[in-house]
Amino acid sequence: MRISFCQGLLTAAIVLNLLILYYVSRAQQQMMEKRKELGRGSRRAILPASGLGGGLVAAGGAGGDRGLVGVEGHGRSARVTVLLREFENFENFVGDVANSFLHQRADLPFLAVADVPPYPPLVLPDGARLLVLSPSPDQPPQAHRPEFHVQTEFVFLVPDGVELEQPRVIERLIRELEGEGGGPVRMVAAPVLVRSAVQCLHLRVNLREWTATYSPAASGSSGSVCTALQGDAVVLMRTEDLFNLSVPLGRPLFAALFIQTALRGWKVKLLESPCFSATHRPLFSSAHNQWKADTRMKEATGKLMKSFGVKRLLLSDGKEQWFGCSKETPRCFGTVQDDTPDYLYLERWTPPCCLRALRETTKYVINILESSGVRYWLEGGSLLGAVRHQDIIPWDYDVDLGIYLEDVPNCDHLKNLDSGSLVDANGYVWERAVEGDFYRVQYSEANHLHVDLWPFYSRNGVMTKDTWTDHKQDVEFPEHFLQPLVPMPFAGITAFGPNNHKAFLELKFGEGVIENPQYPNPAKKRLDRSKL
Repeated sequence: MRISFCQGLLTAAIVLNLLILYYVSRAQQQMMEKRKELGRGSRRAILPASGLGGGLVAAGGAGGDRGLVGVEGHGRSARVTVLLREFENFENFVGDVANSFLHQRADLPFLAVADVPPYPPLVLPDGARLLVLSPSPDQPPQAHRPEFHVQTEFVFLVPDGVELEQPRVIERLIRELEGEGGGPVRMVAAPVLVRSAVQCLHLRVNLREWTATYSPAASGSSGSVCTALQGDAVVLMRTEDLFNLSVPLGRPLFAALFIQTALRGWKVKLLESPCFSATHRPLFSSAHNQWKADTRMKEATGKLMKSFGVKRLLLSDGKEQWFGCSKETPRCFGTVQDDTPDYLYLERWTPPCCLRALRETTKYVINILESSGVRYWLEGGSLLGAVRHQDIIPWDYDVDLGIYLEDVPNCDHLKNLDSGSLVDANGYVWERAVEGDFYRVQYSEANHLHVDLWPFYSRNGVMTKDTWTDHKQDVEFPEHFLQPLVPMPFAGITAFGPNNHKAFLELKFGEGVIENPQYPNPAKKRLDRSKL
């Protein structure tokens, strides 16, 4: 077979291109390896203190030249970094904690971490360092990222005021954690002062429902295994695990830590002993300082829950804490577009604070309608929620009631609304809706969660209206569904609904609507029923 000149030229060009690609690839690989080496070097480097107080600040004089990874007397590198995150600027014992640990184990790196430069400044011994998390414009980004300043295999999270009396207890905790292998126990904890100072809890976090639930955990003979701790304790965990969390050092530390670890299925083992000493208990010398600390902790908790999207805490003692909307604040979501609230796109359902407000408004409105002699019935998605859940549909954002138009004059809150809105004595806003010929009752002037009242009248045995919306369920229906109205549980009360709710709903929405839940506008966002 003869090869023409053009074929030979083409073959040579292909070979040349392949050679060029090979050498370019080799050069890129070498550059990447150099960057990795530089990155590792920057992590090991001692970063200079910022003139603005940011970054890593060494304590003491000559001791400030020590690296983060200390060297033991036997020539072995330290395996654990002691990290103190929770302390108050106005009164703390960070210096005493550092002295206690470094006196017993001079090889241990000690790192105090603050959001902003503490004032008054901390007084730390040689070998202890302060890391400020807030960025500074004259510092490289790694100066404020804690993962660049902890180079040991383990990190030991300690509270303010704790002391190290027996240097070998840290090794015991390490052995306990290593003994768990690669199982779900990723943290080992020990109490401060006495075992009763800390409680082992089970924590279940349901981000879809914006809720975290704490419950007591049973204690075993060799320690308790649970998903959260409450109280005074030290915690040991692998550094890699800590910095695989999205917010490794949030405040409050235990709340931030255990919400994230519970979502990953990780557990903590709380040992019965040893107990760590703490001469500084209580931490604060005056009731005023205790009040300041409690106030700041409450503020930090609210900020953390907002960032995590947790709006309701159910505590182990049965109490609740709320971090969402209220009567004095706007609702948690904005104007709904295409019948699909923004939270559905985040794979979440209606925030519990919004559901609570809707239930309160529904109970209030129904009480007024009944006392005024206004016949009403659960309509649309609200009737669907009553049949499925005896409650509001978990992803719904309003409540719908049908009313007889001829009964409107019976209700003082409704009969004069043509002239404007009415804010009643309890702060609810009654108005004629601008979107159509119906009424709306808002939770408050600030919070626009609402109940809609749809007036129908009977014509030849058919319930009808003069104006209609583009919702498919907004249609005429036979009046016999309302004769009689029947009581049914809904949102914590007994409300009235059509007498044949299945036929009524299938007339409105189509066959099988009760058995086959779906979001309001599947064209925009569909419900994954496998996750129900």
